[in-house]
Amino acid sequence: MAELLRIEEPAAAPLPPPQWRAFLELGFRPLYLAGALWALVSIALWVFAPQWLAGPLGGVAWHAHEMLWGFVATIAVGFLLTAGANWTGMNPLHGPALGALAGLWVLARVGFLLPWQAAFVAAVACELLFFGWAAAALALAVWRTRNHRNAGVPLLLAALGVADALFLRSVRANGYEALTTYLLCGLLCMSAIALLIARRVIPFFAMRAVGDLAIPMHTRSGQWQLAAALAAPACLLAGWRPAAAAALLAAGAIALWQVLSWKPLAVRRVPLLWILYLGHACMGAGLLVAAAHLAGGPLRAAWPVHAIGIAGFSVLIIGMITRTALGHLGRPLRTDRTMVAAYLLVIAAAALRLAALLPTAMAGAALHASALAWVAAFALYLWRFAPLLVRPRADARPVPPPSLARIRRTAG
Repeated sequence: MAELLRIEEPAAAPLPPPQWRAFLELGFRPLYLAGALWALVSIALWVFAPQWLAGPLGGVAWHAHEMLWGFVATIAVGFLLTAGANWTGMNPLHGPALGALAGLWVLARVGFLLPWQAAFVAAVACELLFFGWAAAALALAVWRTRNHRNAGVPLLLAALGVADALFLRSVRANGYEALTTYLLCGLLCMSAIALLIARRVIPFFAMRAVGDLAIPMHTRSGQWQLAAALAAPACLLAGWRPAAAAALLAAGAIALWQVLSWKPLAVRRVPLLWILYLGHACMGAGLLVAAAHLAGGPLRAAWPVHAIGIAGFSVLIIGMITRTALGHLGRPLRTDRTMVAAYLLVIAAAALRLAALLPTAMAGAALHASALAWVAAFALYLWRFAPLLVRPRADARPVPPPSLARIRRTAG
């Protein structure tokens, strides 16, 4: 009788096996995984094993390039290819084509690490083909579906690729000043993409998650913000630094105003939202730092790069690659301790990296602590999400075994 009265909790349903078809279903799957892994590996190499960076693209140029175009822009491509499928109803890249795109990304990363000029040239070709193919695929989906609202998005992605080409062309031909200019242009092109994405999705996510929350979409101000963000790199390339500073001042101020108008206190208990709010605010603050630098303020060039890159992009990214991955994987839209820990570690990494720019005796320790927090954050993300990214959606309908399907067709 005692045995009959024993009640056991049902075991958790096992995950389905990994599946190539699922992994190459949407752009976010391979590119979120690749971008997060490279975020971890590239910082570990740069801080703890810089002697391995002996290729033509080496030293600080490799670090700057790989953080922007190897990590941040890769995540942006994954998001845009996935969002493009929602915007247009047409999946821009999937299956073998998406696998080939990811393969180009891998070849570029390996090529930039190798010490031979031929490997560098091959890596440049793979890198530019990666961005060109992604922009063309997105443009084709937008054109075929007459999705005029998003017609400019492929152009923004193409501009990011052009900035990459300018940076790579000047790696050996020009000095530090040219590299810094092209890096800042790439950062500002990426900022325009990030501001556009964040302004669209953050209010949408917030109003879905918090009952009775009504916040503005800022369509008109967002158009002015996008225009200012695009004017800044154009002015910078033309040598009009005061005009570029004014454009960045406008774009950054609008971003901060947007965050305040989105009622941040209403989302303080929702980690999936406050991390995005914080990232957007840091983006705005980073643009103000860049404006101060271009206006002649007493700031090293490293300040705007890290304020925009690690405080802005990276905080936004860790929030976006968790929230959008959960949604597209059919998982509940709620965080667990692993995800919140990853958020806090990225915030700590950003704060420590900015502290390392200060001329203090603790700068070296702050840099190493920042790197450790960063590596831990993306290791947690990969531990939590890698097993899900390679498997079908949680709500996917099971496919019957081929033998059973043949029996059913025969019986029919």
